[in-house]
Amino acid sequence: MTMMFAAAALASCSGLSAGSNATKAKGCTAGTTLATSEAGLEQTRLCVVSGSRTHSFTVEIARTSPQQARGLMFRTELADDKGMIFPFGEPRMASFWMKNTVIPLDIIFVRADGKIENIAANTVPYSTDPVESTAPVAAVLELRGGLTAQLGIKPGDTVSWTAR
Repeated sequence: MTMMFAAAALASCSGLSAGSNATKAKGCTAGTTLATSEAGLEQTRLCVVSGSRTHSFTVEIARTSPQQARGLMFRTELADDKGMIFPFGEPRMASFWMKNTVIPLDIIFVRADGKIENIAANTVPYSTDPVESTAPVAAVLELRGGLTAQLGIKPGDTVSWTAR
């Protein structure tokens, strides 16, 4: 998945993200340190609490500008329990595109309080149309296209993970 930002948006890519304190929610311990991904990115456990259900994901952390620019581009599959998180140094409006992204994704925009602001579901592979947050966000989470609807994940649900 590639993303496009104004030049200022690319300047700061690390730091605190939504849900930056490790938490345990119904069998999911956010912030559990995991082995480095095949792509060489740091991985962590991320939890999404949606109503009475908690969903656990192993996410790669795209911290740097080059990591964020590449995102999930050229990947041909994404397991249901995997994803990628894009933390921002400061909350801001975010805009992504799907150029060079082979698979559809659900792009989840997460506010600084850990709540989901909005979801762009089943984004179109290879599209250069902008996919945007509806308010400033602290992080963006990408999951397999259609998974948020399948799991009932929606705006207002809580995302937690730990940024180191």
